[in-house]
Amino acid sequence: MEKQEQDGLLDGEFKYKKNIDGTINKRVVICTHCSKEFQFHRSNSTLKYHLNAKHAFVGAAASPGLRQTTLSERRPLGKSSLDKLTDNIAKWIAKDCRPLSIVEDKGFADVLKVASQDASYKPPARSTITIRIHELYETEKKKKEEALVHTECVALTGDHWTSLSNDNYLGVTAHLITEAWGLTSFALTIMKTEERHFAEACAEQFQTVARRWRIEEKVTTVGTDSARNMIAAARIMPFNHMPCTAHILQRCITVSLADSGFVTALAKCRKIVGHFKHSPANTAELNAEQVSLGRKQEPLAQDVPTRWNSTLEMVKRLIRNQTAVTATLDKQKHKLVLLTPPEWDKLQRLETLLEPCRYVTELLGGEAYVSCSVVLPAFCHLRRVMEVTDEDPAYVVRFKEKFKEDLASRQEHTNYAWLQIATALDPRFKDLRSVPKTDREAVWTTLAGMLHEDSPRRSHTAEEGPAKKRLSLLQMDSDSESEEEVQQDRAIQRYRAEPCTALEDCPLQWWAAHAGAHSQLARLARRYLATPASTVPCERLFSVAGHIVNKKRSALHSENVDKLVCLSNWLKDENESFYVGFYHPFMFTQLKLNINGDTNSISFNSLADGKNHRLT
Repeated sequence: MEKQEQDGLLDGEFKYKKNIDGTINKRVVICTHCSKEFQFHRSNSTLKYHLNAKHAFVGAAASPGLRQTTLSERRPLGKSSLDKLTDNIAKWIAKDCRPLSIVEDKGFADVLKVASQDASYKPPARSTITIRIHELYETEKKKKEEALVHTECVALTGDHWTSLSNDNYLGVTAHLITEAWGLTSFALTIMKTEERHFAEACAEQFQTVARRWRIEEKVTTVGTDSARNMIAAARIMPFNHMPCTAHILQRCITVSLADSGFVTALAKCRKIVGHFKHSPANTAELNAEQVSLGRKQEPLAQDVPTRWNSTLEMVKRLIRNQTAVTATLDKQKHKLVLLTPPEWDKLQRLETLLEPCRYVTELLGGEAYVSCSVVLPAFCHLRRVMEVTDEDPAYVVRFKEKFKEDLASRQEHTNYAWLQIATALDPRFKDLRSVPKTDREAVWTTLAGMLHEDSPRRSHTAEEGPAKKRLSLLQMDSDSESEEEVQQDRAIQRYRAEPCTALEDCPLQWWAAHAGAHSQLARLARRYLATPASTVPCERLFSVAGHIVNKKRSALHSENVDKLVCLSNWLKDENESFYVGFYHPFMFTQLKLNINGDTNSISFNSLADGKNHRLT
């Protein structure tokens, strides 16, 4: 009888509690799985609920009608989740330069099904992604327009680019200093052009971009290369022209190499590199020789006239693999003229000459830090490096003299006055050691004149009486300095009395802390320090465009090219640290400025070679 009653409690899942004297308490039952006690009043609902909630794996067998729902498959995604996923797909395609057709790939759909845990999920159609990308472009464009509205000065860089489909584009980037003294840069457009690149057409294109973004009155400088049509266009435009200093430096190297004793050795280097580059079998033999010598397998690099620092990279790789290259060529039948020991020595000297030029080019090519004020100290460093010594052979002397001569002539055609003011407004270099001593006071005089021009002029209104107007006129014609001029001179003196900051400090952070004490000069600092030293930001824009307009997407409409390139630039991750990443012909390099203020020299670590380099 007792066993029958026990089996009636949900097929033996519960049992009555026994009292101390051995009798059965039929008002209390105990779960056989977890020994939890329940009050029992001839109703099994509480017991069934407990089984389904705590012991579903056995409760299902006991009461299949009350079986708990298991989530072996997730519910289909809701509308909000689908919209969010579609927006992120569109953002990913625009940010990482992916083709729109990727949403039609079966493998992509399978990945999304696994990620969303929804077997019924289907990727959005290409037309849907297109609409979302256009909406994303308008949203991001409004943010950039708002940033331009809240700034007083904008610097532009621009250059022309020819796509794979032989279409011409003008790329323009904007650079400005925010209200919080942060340096920011972004693309404005990559606009298709139909006209020939005459000076008038180039000038009109830049002004069209400024009008579209409503910044005609805010543009301070336009940075371009030193092509003749760009220089002529700069004379037409109402903006200051800032020639690319990195282009200038590379042209100096090209001219100096052509007029030196390195020509024959470099010609042999190109032949040797081409011997291995054009033959996979020769490359394999070179790699095997490198392994046998215990060296890392490294391909040789061919120099390209339009690729910065490529000659240096070719020479460095040949020097590093001299033993492997010589041993491989000795085992082969070829018609190459090998390098002689004196020519190998020439290559060693050439590497020493070109290394500082490479580091300066990398330094001037940054856009995440102030670079305009570093131009004159960097050029001053190069002039010191190129000083002739008694140990220099004749061909090195010829190279150095030609380099200094060409750099001096090209520097005259830069916006030298702008560079001087930018250097003076940088608290790291305001001692103007990179400027000739005879010109230093003239720089401060020019700066004082700018303060006078930017000062608010007193307007004579009808409320001012005739006597007051006559007194103002008498004061204007007087030879004595006005109170306003005295205050401006004091502002310059207070700034000059400030100690120079450590060179590892950011000049914008200094101005953020001292803008209140030097309010007049702070406005000029925003104007001059925002200008980039080179057009490298525009070149990076073309690198992005090259990933978008590839062989499979050569028929993209110019409007879509513009939006995709701009979105990829706008959506890039902002790097808040002081590390600067930039594209290099052979590697992706990062620089960390590490500057010694005691010797007034700039040194930095280049991850390209892991060495520390100093610009004195």
